[in-house]
Amino acid sequence: MLLVSEFSCGISVLPPVRRESFCRSRMRAPNETSSEERGAEQARLIAAMAKGDKAALSTLYDQLSGPLYSLAMRMLGDAAESQDLVQDIFLQLWQTADTYDTSRGSVFSWSATLIRNRAIDRIRMRQRRSELLANAAPDLQPASLTGAADSAGSLWLREKAEAVRQALDELPPDQQQAIEFAYFSGLTQQEIATRLNEPLGTIKARIRRGLLKLKESLPHRL
Repeated sequence: MLLVSEFSCGISVLPPVRRESFCRSRMRAPNETSSEERGAEQARLIAAMAKGDKAALSTLYDQLSGPLYSLAMRMLGDAAESQDLVQDIFLQLWQTADTYDTSRGSVFSWSATLIRNRAIDRIRMRQRRSELLANAAPDLQPASLTGAADSAGSLWLREKAEAVRQALDELPPDQQQAIEFAYFSGLTQQEIATRLNEPLGTIKARIRRGLLKLKESLPHRL
C-alpha cells in the first residue's frame, strides 16, 4: 500500500523495500509460462500507469521492488542508498510510463537497466567526491574510504556531501566551476580549458586556488 505523503507530481511516497518481500520473491520458482504471464501483467500495469493509475504503480512496486533493491545493493553496497535509488526509479517509471515499448524488452529489464545506470552514476559521483576530499581534506578521511562500493566509506561520503557542497558554493564562481568540471563532470584540465576558452595555465591556477580554499574551510565543516 502507498503511504500518504505526496510527491509534487501527485503520486504517494512508496514504502521502503522490505527484506521479507524480497525473500518471498526469491522463494517463488516460476515456470516459463508464469514468467511470461507476469511479464504481460507488468506491461499492462505500465500501460495503466501511463493513464494515471496509482493502484497499478503500487502493484508494480510490490512485484519489482525486491529484485531491484537486491540489484542496487549488489552495486552500491549500502542499504539506505539502495532504497533511495529504488524510490527514484519508481518515480521515473511513473513519469515515463508512456514511453515504454514492449518490443525493447520486459518491464523488469527496463527497470533493471534504469537501476544499473543510476547506480553507476552514483558510484562515479561517490568516487569524485572521494577524490575531491582526498585533495582538500586528506587527514580527515576514514581509512576505509576508497571511492568503491564500501558501505562505511559510502556512508561517510553521504554525510559529508552537504559540507562539500556548502564549501564549494563559497568559492569564487570561476574556481567553483573549474573544480566541478574536474571532479564532478570528469573533465581533464585541458578539456576544461577548451570548453571555457581559457588558457590551460589559468584553469590549473583556478583549481589550485580553489583546492587551497577548500583545505581551509572543509576541516571546520567535517
